[in-house]
Amino acid sequence: MDTLELQRWEGNPILNPTGEGDWEAAAVCNPGAWYENGTVHLLYRASAEYRDYVIHLGLATSPDGLHFTRASDRPVFSPAAEGFDAGCVEDPRIVKFGDTFYITYAARPFPPYSYRKEEHQFPPDAPPALVENWTRTGLAASKDLRRFTRLGPITGDDVDNRDVVIFPEKVRGRYVRFERPLQWVGPRYGCDKPSIWLAYSDDLLHWSDFRLFAQSETEWEASKVGASTPPIRTDDGWLMIYHGVDANSVYRVGAMLLDLQDPTRIIARLPHPIFEPEATYEREGHVPNVVFPAGNVVIGEELYVYYGGGDSVCAGATISLRRLVAHLRDSARTPR
Repeated sequence: MDTLELQRWEGNPILNPTGEGDWEAAAVCNPGAWYENGTVHLLYRASAEYRDYVIHLGLATSPDGLHFTRASDRPVFSPAAEGFDAGCVEDPRIVKFGDTFYITYAARPFPPYSYRKEEHQFPPDAPPALVENWTRTGLAASKDLRRFTRLGPITGDDVDNRDVVIFPEKVRGRYVRFERPLQWVGPRYGCDKPSIWLAYSDDLLHWSDFRLFAQSETEWEASKVGASTPPIRTDDGWLMIYHGVDANSVYRVGAMLLDLQDPTRIIARLPHPIFEPEATYEREGHVPNVVFPAGNVVIGEELYVYYGGGDSVCAGATISLRRLVAHLRDSARTPR
C-alpha cells in the first residue's frame, strides 16, 4: 500500500522566536490549536533562554490557519509563584465542552535544566515528582484563551506523566484521556518502553480505569510513543495523531483509527510514519530532529496539524482528512 504523508506548509515556520524580550526570545513551539468562527487560535509554548528555561504560553490567531498574528506582547499563561507548575508550563492541548475551554499542560515545580535537587531541602516524605522535578499534568479552564483558572494537577505525584490529551467529547457518558506515564514500564505494566495509556473520568479532575492502550511496534517508535493531538471524530472512527521516538531520538508522527464507542479498540494503525523531520527548522534547533504536534483543526476538507520544529519554532502541515481516514481504513483491510 502506498504511503500518505502530511504536507508541510511552504511558508513555515508560522511563528519564530522574537530574539528579544523576557519570555519568547529563544523558542516558540508545540502549539495547541482551536478553530472557531473563522479563526484559528494557537496556544504556544515559549521561552526566553535555555539556562533557567522558564516556559510560558502565548497566543496567536489566524483567519486562514497559516498566517498568524500574536494576540499580545505578553504571555497569556505563566508558571505560578509556587506549586507543581512553578517551574514551567508547556505543550498545551485544547478541548472545549460547552462554552469553556479546557487545557491540559505539562508542568514542573522547578525549571528543568537548572534544577539540582541537592540544592533543596525536602522532607523525608516529599513526593518523587517534587524531589526529582518530574512532569505532572495540569488542567486549566478558560472562556477566551486569554484568562485562565487553574484547576490543579490531574496526574499523580509519584510518576513523571505528560502527553495528556483529552477526547473532545464524552464517550458513553464519560470523559476519556490519553497519557504517557514514564515509569509505568516492566512486567507489572505489560510494556517495556514508555507507552500510551488511557483513562476515564466523570468530572475531568479525578481519573480511573487506567489501561495500557498502545506501545512501540516499529523501529521508528522504538524508544517511546505518546499521544499528540486531541482525537478527531469521523464517520469511520476517532482519528488519532501520535508521535514516536526512535533509538536515535528522532521524533516522527503516526496515525491510528479507533472505534467510536470503544476507543480502546484500535481499528487501524499505520506501520509507517506520516511525517518526519526533513526541513532545516525540524532537523536543527535547540533539540534537533523533532516534529512534535500538539494541535489539529479541520477546515473544510483539510486537516491542519500544528507542531513544534526542533523545539524552536511553530509550523504547520496539512492533509486531506478524507484521504487520511480512507488510507487508515484501507490499511486495516490489507494483509500484512
